[in-house]
Amino acid sequence: MTSIRPRRTRPQRTGHRRTWPRLRSPADHNPDARRSSGVSVRVRIIAAVALLVALALASAGAIIYALESARLEGAAQRQADQEIAEFRTLQKAGPGSSASGAGQEGFASVRDLLRVFLERNVPGDDELFVAWTSDRPVYVSTSRHREFAETDEFARVVRKLLATGGEEHLDSGFGELMVTVQPITGRNSDGALVVVTFLEDSRDELNQLIRTYAIVSLLSLGLITALAAWQAGRLLAPLREMNETAREISGSDLTRRLTETGNDDITALTRTVNDMLARLEASFTHQRQFLDAAGHELKTPLTVLQGHLELLDAEDPAEVAETRALLLDEVDRMSRLVGDLILLSKSARPDFVTPRPTDVPTLVGTVLAKARALGVRDWVDESRATRPADLDEQRITQVLLQLADNAVKHTLPGDTVAIGSVDDGDRVRIWVRDTGHGVATEHRELIFDRFARGTVLPGDEGFGLGLSIVRAVVEAHHGTVHVEDADPPGACFVITLPTSSGLQEDPAWPAS
Repeated sequence: MTSIRPRRTRPQRTGHRRTWPRLRSPADHNPDARRSSGVSVRVRIIAAVALLVALALASAGAIIYALESARLEGAAQRQADQEIAEFRTLQKAGPGSSASGAGQEGFASVRDLLRVFLERNVPGDDELFVAWTSDRPVYVSTSRHREFAETDEFARVVRKLLATGGEEHLDSGFGELMVTVQPITGRNSDGALVVVTFLEDSRDELNQLIRTYAIVSLLSLGLITALAAWQAGRLLAPLREMNETAREISGSDLTRRLTETGNDDITALTRTVNDMLARLEASFTHQRQFLDAAGHELKTPLTVLQGHLELLDAEDPAEVAETRALLLDEVDRMSRLVGDLILLSKSARPDFVTPRPTDVPTLVGTVLAKARALGVRDWVDESRATRPADLDEQRITQVLLQLADNAVKHTLPGDTVAIGSVDDGDRVRIWVRDTGHGVATEHRELIFDRFARGTVLPGDEGFGLGLSIVRAVVEAHHGTVHVEDADPPGACFVITLPTSSGLQEDPAWPAS
């Protein structure tokens, strides 16, 4: 067996790519003794992120390995085909030409053809050229795996393919390899060019790449999990604060609020909870004020009732009749007080008002017709509004009649009481004006509080709830009410209401 020294080398080409999906995630975790048993949300988020990242990295590695293996095998197949093509070209060209020269006299024997080919062509690092004739290898190119040509396994494969040619993949003691046989038929002998491609050598680099990828993937998985833990803690911090705040809130302290940062779904939830806490605080404050006011105002008539009943002489018909009339009057006052308090308590309910499209000039005219029965005054219609507005007609009628009744109490017969309206952009202004003594500047905010009264006229048996009811109804319409000077001098109560329903839906949450 003769060894052929190589004259040149072919560089081997390999390629690879790396892809690592990036995911963000959670962090810190504060255990709570009162929390229900089980895995926390933070741990579940971290586990889910770690699992997804691990699956993504493993899938990417498997895909890379499969693609690169297919690419390496395809490259080996093309390289073997190229060697066979060069061998056929040499066979046609003859011994006196270059590899690409024109054909000349033929080779003396198959053995000479194989020898010339091995002299002119150098195998790659993962290739082995073998000249086969006389049922044995006669020439073997220089290679670190040249011992394979001496094995029985090699001889068996060559003999199997010698008649038809072709290739065969097999696993041997030299690793996975591909044997390509090109048979030759001469005048006196037969033979074959055998190209052995050692796929294991090419795959060694791929395996090293995959090992490097696995190490980098594990490091990336650890880093991403740590970032997930940090991010989860940051995202869940408002929920923990919400939990702590909810536990700290009591009936006597509803002032706690959550910190609002950012503009995401968690921030929107925080804002919603803060709004809910504000409504709860307002509701509890409203309830306490209601109870305090009701207790204070009901205490006097109840004391009167108790005192008269304790001193009543049941044997004296005249005293019984007098006491009965007095108690009925007190009961009537208590009934009116309770009715006003109930109305104020309902003002915080969402269904307190039911806005519907209402023609404002018609409403003012109707109220003015009803108000004429309150007293002999110069009643004037100053309505100039032209557009309809979304109002609860009954509630606004109640408000305007209350203001008209106040105007009658603070004016004299012959004084002017005017009810008017005007369009003001997307709002409508409605007023009740009189030519009485007006409202002192220092009392213009106070008079809208419950049980607060400005100038109390003789014979006025009100409770100081009328204007607070006015403000409650107006605010339920998302409007405002205030007092300003009138011209001619007097008081002018102005109500400003939106023309469309002020009961707007909550704005949509921001996107994540």
